[in-house]
Amino acid sequence: MPCFSRTFTVTTDDPLALDHFLCFAVYSVSHAFTRVYKPLLDRLGLTYTQYLAMAVLWERDDQTVGSIGERLHLESSTLTPLLKRLEQSGYVARARDPADERQVRLSLTASGRSLKAKAAHIPACILKATGLSLRELSRVKADLEKLRHALECYEGK
Repeated sequence: MPCFSRTFTVTTDDPLALDHFLCFAVYSVSHAFTRVYKPLLDRLGLTYTQYLAMAVLWERDDQTVGSIGERLHLESSTLTPLLKRLEQSGYVARARDPADERQVRLSLTASGRSLKAKAAHIPACILKATGLSLRELSRVKADLEKLRHALECYEGK
C-alpha cells in the first residue's frame, strides 16, 4: 500500500463534521499503529494486547490479573481470555495467590522471559514509523495521557 500524507481542512462550522472529531483522529491513529505493529508482533505470535500484557510483566514479574488490568486500563473480563492464551502459548503461568485465593497471579515462564529479547527491536521500529523525534514522541504521549486522565475523570454525562 502506498504511503501518502492526507490532511483535511475543515471548511464548515458544522460541529458534526468528521474532521472536527478529536476522537476520530485518535481512532484512526490507533488503526495506523495496529497496521505497523501487526507484522512485528505476528513474528512473535502475539496480538497487540498480549504484547502489552507481556510488557507489563517484563517490567515487573509475578503480578495479579487485577494489577495488570489497572496498568493496561482493561477490565478483567477482557484481560482473562488473552492471559489464558498467553499461558497456552507457554509464556506465562497462572496460579491462585496463596495469601488470597480470589486473586490470580501471573508470572513469566523461561519462554516468556526470553521473548523479551526477541521483542527488543519493536520500540525502535515504532519510533521510526512515527517519523517523530524522541522529544516529539514524549510530548505527544504526555498530551495523550493528560487527555485520557481528563476523560476518565469526566462526570458530566
